[in-house]
Amino acid sequence: MIPMTLARIAEIVGGELHDVADPSAEVTGTVEFDSRKVAGGGLFLALPGARVDGHDHAAAAIEAGAVAVLAARPVGVPAVVVTPTPGAGPSKAMALEHDTDGSGAAVLAALAKLARASVDDLAAKGLTVVGVTGSAGKTSTKDLLAAVLRPLGPVVAPPGSFNNELGHPWTALRADAETGFLVLEMSARDRGHIASLAAIAPPKIGVVLNVGTAHLGEFGSRDAIAAAKGELPESLPSAEDGGVAILNADDPLVVAMAPRTSARVVLVGRSESAHVRATDIVLDERARARFTLTTTAGSVPVELAVHGEHQVGNALAAAAVALECGAHLDQIAQALSGAAAVSGRRMDVRDRPDGVTVVNDSYNANPDSMRAALKALVSMARSGRGAARRSWAVLGEMAELGPESVVEHDAIGRFAVRLDVSRLIVVGTGRPSRAMHQGAVMEGSWGEESILVPDIAGAVALLEKELAPGDLVLVKASQSIGLWEVADTVLAGSTGQKGSEATR
Repeated sequence: MIPMTLARIAEIVGGELHDVADPSAEVTGTVEFDSRKVAGGGLFLALPGARVDGHDHAAAAIEAGAVAVLAARPVGVPAVVVTPTPGAGPSKAMALEHDTDGSGAAVLAALAKLARASVDDLAAKGLTVVGVTGSAGKTSTKDLLAAVLRPLGPVVAPPGSFNNELGHPWTALRADAETGFLVLEMSARDRGHIASLAAIAPPKIGVVLNVGTAHLGEFGSRDAIAAAKGELPESLPSAEDGGVAILNADDPLVVAMAPRTSARVVLVGRSESAHVRATDIVLDERARARFTLTTTAGSVPVELAVHGEHQVGNALAAAAVALECGAHLDQIAQALSGAAAVSGRRMDVRDRPDGVTVVNDSYNANPDSMRAALKALVSMARSGRGAARRSWAVLGEMAELGPESVVEHDAIGRFAVRLDVSRLIVVGTGRPSRAMHQGAVMEGSWGEESILVPDIAGAVALLEKELAPGDLVLVKASQSIGLWEVADTVLAGSTGQKGSEATR
């Protein structure tokens, strides 16, 4: 965050100073919503949570070194207080499910204003803001973007998937006078969410990766999802003012967004219409892609360190952004080839000493990412010089699919059979899990290759009994299922090692 006095912060957010002895005192550190992470010179956000209210930890934050608290009521320590709108009711923000009186919404709105003021100041001095959206691949692409832009200057990007009304401004306020590039994920559950995020930190370059079926329950249709994702290119400045929209040429719903923006459009993908293309794609035994990156500036070979053929599209988007920011092709190829997975539980491939390989992709799941992960699993199983390795897919429920949930889960079960996954373990007792298992059973003549277990313990018990050296295990489900416990337990199995100590 750029240094700001408390008086200036109060002016920006429309708040009042309470218990502040010196309005000229400066916030020079980070903004935090966890009092345990507050450091000297910081600003603490008092937000309501599932078990505690941040207002109750205001004094602890000041003791830890915070200059002040951004709060919705006086807290007995230095604070910038913003008053909730009377009658506004509880917040509907994605990040504040436990805001019952609107106090959290008031603090979030103030945070957004603070982030906008900071970003505007930094953009005037040369900061480039890059926004990324899509139904799948946002976090992986964000990590690749950080890698390809870092040789050009300091980069700020969110840890994990900080892509909502809290994580977005929190990340934007990490940028300071030294930051050259601010990379932001942009997620949505309804129309207007991405537009509101873009208003907090206006992007100069926007990337739309794909339109899939994630959050289908909220939106109702892919066309509605496309309408929401298209808010990013709509928010960009005009081509004359330097705006650039990076669109996936291989997704018709994304290509159709081109007329919705006044920014210059750059298409990426495998299509011959793409300005930044991938050709000659080959996967190695770890499902890492090698390809030729072809642009109007020339061609260069790329060898990705991340796993799955779907990462090619993510890499192309990152390359296109880097080219727009002045990177050379050789720089881009080197950065992409050296970029390992940063965010946890996303196609994290590790080996046990006995040769069992675990693919932990358990952070989240939707039908598109589930298919991509299954393809990567099968590619790895078949790419060895000898006989194909036995492949296990341990899959759990995909959330937020609405009325289509049963159909989509049935389709994933059938898809696993068509790919000839050796064994499918479906975890859960709900209708979606049963539909996935039933879809596998009904597809072809598999026999007992698919099994439905009630919980994580059941999956672990089966794997401990039947897993053999050299087997491959994919673990994937929506975050709420917590299926990473299976991956962690399998990696530690019979070796005494924790997953983080196993080899990649």
